[in-house]
Amino acid sequence: MLNNFISELLHALPFMSDNRVDLVMSAFLPMLKAAILVSIPLAIVSFICGMAIAFSVALIRVTPVKTTFHRIVLGILKVYISIIRGTPMLVQLVIVFYGLPALGIYIDPIPAAVIGFSLNIGAYGSETVRAAISAVPRGQWEAGFSIGMTYMQTFRRIIAPQAIKIAVPPLSNTFIGLFKDTSLASIVTVTEMFRVAQQMANMSYDFLPVYIEAAAIYWCFCFVLFLVQARLEKRFARFSH
Repeated sequence: MLNNFISELLHALPFMSDNRVDLVMSAFLPMLKAAILVSIPLAIVSFICGMAIAFSVALIRVTPVKTTFHRIVLGILKVYISIIRGTPMLVQLVIVFYGLPALGIYIDPIPAAVIGFSLNIGAYGSETVRAAISAVPRGQWEAGFSIGMTYMQTFRRIIAPQAIKIAVPPLSNTFIGLFKDTSLASIVTVTEMFRVAQQMANMSYDFLPVYIEAAAIYWCFCFVLFLVQARLEKRFARFSH
């Protein structure tokens, strides 16, 4: 019943022939399956790993420098952030998957994609987290110190909760962007949604309807993520009052 309704809607479009309708209908489930089983898990795992990197880097950067070792680590982290922010994600993925074998390091497609995405998210996310921490008024630090808290106690109990509220909106946008960027994993042979779309289009030599369908599926998933983001922002805004 539903298939017939969708088929009639597609036939109503001026550029949709019977062959194109059949192609779109046959491509839908494989692309949806790839999105649910590969694209979304890939985005979630990469985001979690990237956030672990981001929070670690941001914490190191906002901690007062007291030792030479800390200065060296800061220098390395600044170079890492500069390289990641100054090069395309596609290039980073290609280097991880196709470049590292030249050094004798072979990584399977999905782990290579996770590494590439995580390093990218870690660099951009660290700047977001650092900015959020810096946005907390200095008086909050002084209040913690005045009651005998150490630096880390003040950060954990006073600064971090406020910084997280500030960081949620931009980090939510980062995750949504990462979900869309999982399409780049097709370049390292990960069979995610866009690669399935490519395969379906290549078999039929009719690219337009399949790619439009893929775009529509990406938009539907992102629309759900937009709604989740809005609810998160409202909840954190309510907690802040």
